[in-house]
Amino acid sequence: MNISKIEQRVLHALAQGGRILYERAPNGRVTAVTCVTRDGLILSDCTLDIFGKLRRRRLIESRASSPYRISDKGRRNVRAQPDNR
Repeated sequence: MNISKIEQRVLHALAQGGRILYERAPNGRVTAVTCVTRDGLILSDCTLDIFGKLRRRRLIESRASSPYRISDKGRRNVRAQPDNR
């Protein structure tokens, strides 16, 4: 699967324990997203467009209205990096 560099960066943050917080409009659509790393820092690369691509490809998922996290498919598709253990 072809995953862009920015999408890889977001998936790595999620694979290391990060999460994507979101806000919904009254009609139920996601209007704003914030990617938070496990250290509590905000990843500015995570935009609504990137969020939509990851969600369409089912690389991230939300269970029971919790923040979005990486899915099993996302874990299999993320490339290895030196800082992962």
